[in-house]
Amino acid sequence: MKPEDVSIPEEALEESYLAASGPGGQHANTTETGVQMRVDLYALGLSGRVLNRLRHIAGSKVTKDRAALVITAKGSRSREDNRREARSRLAEMIAKAHVEPKRRRKTKPSRAAKARRTDSKVKRGAVKKMRGKVDY
Repeated sequence: MKPEDVSIPEEALEESYLAASGPGGQHANTTETGVQMRVDLYALGLSGRVLNRLRHIAGSKVTKDRAALVITAKGSRSREDNRREARSRLAEMIAKAHVEPKRRRKTKPSRAAKARRTDSKVKRGAVKKMRGKVDY
């Protein structure tokens, strides 16, 4: 799934604005252009496995009660740009959570491979044994 394909319901989002750091000088000090977006994880309507993967991907951005996700964007001078950035980060996380990781299949070396390994060890040991002091 691509981030562009992710649909985020508006009722799951709650935005608040804060003074942003970064470029803008006095403009940044006097206006609230930074965006803090709080996402209700249960309102996203994700399945259990996808929701757990999203929580794992988000890490410390998930609240203690594991019901919300907080994304802060304050890199731009524009409030709209910061809103767009926060939403795109959320869409990326959701898209990444939809990708199911491949299961690892256990394998073990064949009997022939084990024999080759032990033979090479024996040969290497014989080479090392030939080194050392010479007796006359």
